[in-house]
Amino acid sequence: MSGRAQLMWDEAVTGYNFGPGHPMDPVRLALTMRLVEAYELHRGPLEVVAAKPAGDSTLRLVHREDYIEAVRRASADPESADLEYGLGTEDDPAFPGMHEASALIAGQSVGAAEAVWRGEAEHAVNFAGGLHHAMPGGASGFCVYNDAALAIARLLELGAERVAYVDVDVHHGDGVQAAFWEDPRVLTISLHEHPRTLFPQTGWPEETGGEGAEGSAVNVALPAGTADAGWLRAFHAVVPELLAAFRPQALVTQHGADTHFEDPLAHLAVSLDAQRAVAESCHALAHEYADGRWVALGGGGYAVVEVVPRSWTHLAAIAGHRPIDPTSPVPEEWRHEVFRRTRQLAPYRMTDGRTPQWRDFAEGGYDPADRLDQAVLATRRAVFPSHGLLP
Repeated sequence: MSGRAQLMWDEAVTGYNFGPGHPMDPVRLALTMRLVEAYELHRGPLEVVAAKPAGDSTLRLVHREDYIEAVRRASADPESADLEYGLGTEDDPAFPGMHEASALIAGQSVGAAEAVWRGEAEHAVNFAGGLHHAMPGGASGFCVYNDAALAIARLLELGAERVAYVDVDVHHGDGVQAAFWEDPRVLTISLHEHPRTLFPQTGWPEETGGEGAEGSAVNVALPAGTADAGWLRAFHAVVPELLAAFRPQALVTQHGADTHFEDPLAHLAVSLDAQRAVAESCHALAHEYADGRWVALGGGGYAVVEVVPRSWTHLAAIAGHRPIDPTSPVPEEWRHEVFRRTRQLAPYRMTDGRTPQWRDFAEGGYDPADRLDQAVLATRRAVFPSHGLLP
């Protein structure tokens, strides 16, 4: 197994652009890559690789052929977008070149999966990916093609018998769960804000997988307002034990930055420092349980200057085995680039100034009056017995 890490990047992924005023501003991708370059991560720890766009045969691993054709038609003529496929909506407005940009992002995640499985890289990152809401037959929640599900499907196609997917985006990873609902080879774990208070209103702890795949879907529905200590407590109370029991041959993770307290579209209160801590934990878990095979994806995140570039640059640095000191000052040239592009002032350091700590669920005791503990216990009761674990 190679110790190298790949960063999947093609500047053309910034063509995934729903237009002015849409929260999914592609400047967040460009600014992340410029910050990676400002730290010179691309000059040693990370090999920057541009994969080819996903072709139709690859897209069909997850998506229906009629949907792919609908995306292609809307891409050529946005006015013809078919609402029945979720295209041309407020969330997913059609734009010229939509198919090509979406297939390119999907191709980067599939390429990452191939590199990791074949041993060309130990870890691979595609922060443009993580578009986890797209369904087999429709666009949803800013997502056209589900690159995360396609990466997993490609790993299965290449011979993987067990793949684990861990999604820490503030929104439920519904599209990935749906793609593998009846497939016991794939364990999907999603930690997200409670469906009562956030799109897509799914991801209840009772959603545990289809017939023959009971316990393969895991959902931790976090109360609105959950901050670092609760978020980390929930992650460590669920994810490591399940990975130890499942023994994945590859780990795919989705690192939406929209759990952050400054994100405008959700209601968790997580810091950049806790996001970095979870990225480090995913790295360690990949080595402990998946022979080091780790595909790390981006996802949501709509504080496009203040949060997203720093969060995903930390992710890339961790994957490249050269983590960035959170107290380090952000390179001056990047701050100038931010102002040039956005007329916003960039943050000065790679930290929110937090030192996240949490009480271990097994050792710290369960508080029956605490809503976070109630959420964790609901998940453990729903799925742990299916894996031979005590709730």
